Amino acid sequence: MTSPFDSDDPFERPPRGGGPVPLPGPRAAADDLEHPGGPEHTEYPESADHPEPDDHPESADHPTHPDATDPPEVPTGPSAPPARSAPPPVPSGPPTHAVLKSLLGAWALAACSAEETQAVEDHLTECAPCAEEALRLRDAVGLLHPEDSLDLKPLLRSRVLEDCLGKRPARIPVPAWAQPYDTETARLDALLRDFGDSEWHTPVRLKWFQDERPQARRTTVAGVIGHLLSVDGLVAAALGLDDPLGPDAPRSGPADRTEHYWESAPYPATRRVREPWRDQGHTLVRTVSFAGQGAAELPVGYGPFTLPLGDAFLERAFECWVHAVDIADAVDYPYEPPSAPHLHRMIDLAARLLPEALAGRRRAGLAAPPRALVAAGAPGRTLHLEIEGAGGGGWNISLDSPAAKPSAEHTVARIALDGVEFCQLAAGHISPQDAAVGQTGDREAIRDVLFAAASLSRL
Repeated sequence: MTSPFDSDDPFERPPRGGGPVPLPGPRAAADDLEHPGGPEHTEYPESADHPEPDDHPESADHPTHPDATDPPEVPTGPSAPPARSAPPPVPSGPPTHAVLKSLLGAWALAACSAEETQAVEDHLTECAPCAEEALRLRDAVGLLHPEDSLDLKPLLRSRVLEDCLGKRPARIPVPAWAQPYDTETARLDALLRDFGDSEWHTPVRLKWFQDERPQARRTTVAGVIGHLLSVDGLVAAALGLDDPLGPDAPRSGPADRTEHYWESAPYPATRRVREPWRDQGHTLVRTVSFAGQGAAELPVGYGPFTLPLGDAFLERAFECWVHAVDIADAVDYPYEPPSAPHLHRMIDLAARLLPEALAGRRRAGLAAPPRALVAAGAPGRTLHLEIEGAGGGGWNISLDSPAAKPSAEHTVARIALDGVEFCQLAAGHISPQDAAVGQTGDREAIRDVLFAAASLSRL
């Protein structure tokens, strides 16, 4: 056995005699401070830590402490490295159940190494309790870090607004007749928000019905937004706001204003048109919110006809939705119909406009003449329009005169359509011959009403 004193290190105590040697580590430094003369003046008290060698020869071969073992030869003194605790023993073999269970949290957060991940997942196929715990942890991580989608949910803005206003009504609420426009412009803006430059130049085909035939006009996504901007300007002018096309823009009707915009647009037909269109929409909603309910009757001129402001906002909401579908179809993106209450308002507007549209077609020789002259307010022949699905309901349409009073007792025909299909008919996107209509009664009256519905459309 080698003695702990048999070492070549100059700082080790010699096996016998040889005089004093410096104490290792911090103690020697402390003694130097107490004895400025240096180590040669240091006195070494006898202690259990530094026993003096005895005179027994066997002491070199036998440690002084009965439990002592041979220590490794480690340098001592001022240059010795700091003492370190022995590293824990490295486990051998596969990880235990306890180790794998402790890794479940890190595994759920995807913070394990590849080897640990493989070991945990192998263990989960064999241990049902750990598999259940791993599932709960992964679900919890999913709640902390939900996956975000760039696709906004349909009607998200209207649902959030409805919830917020239900909890704390706005001090200046948006009028009910302006809410569909506010919602539809927000939905279309959400669709446009992530469009790249190429998508703004995507071809879009605008369709409407005129003179017994379907009509179409080719433009781009940016051109469609310019069209909406131009026609919304008629409502802005009725409210005394600035015309987005300038003071010299025509007021003869939506088609003329749109052609004027496409020929000499103040904004290039690119994504730059989105900002003025959206700003104008915000301004319109804010203006009528401050104007109060009495503003709903303010006349808005559309050239050949006039609408009350409340109906004009509904008409603009309807066209915004129709052209949003045109854009979504062009870029192959799904687009949902309006909410049922808003869709019902739009259908109601179209149903109320049908008697006047039918009278206009008669004056143009495109519809059969009335069967009888009916005094204003008197009951006359009636067609019952039944709209099915979301936003549906029943409407009685006067056939002989817009001033006549519809009457259930004088009903001569009935038709039934799906709500969205009726709106597509009124938008000129499907022809009267192609509409899926349930019908019974006077066929001539049914044809006249279906064509009158299609004639509500325009560029």
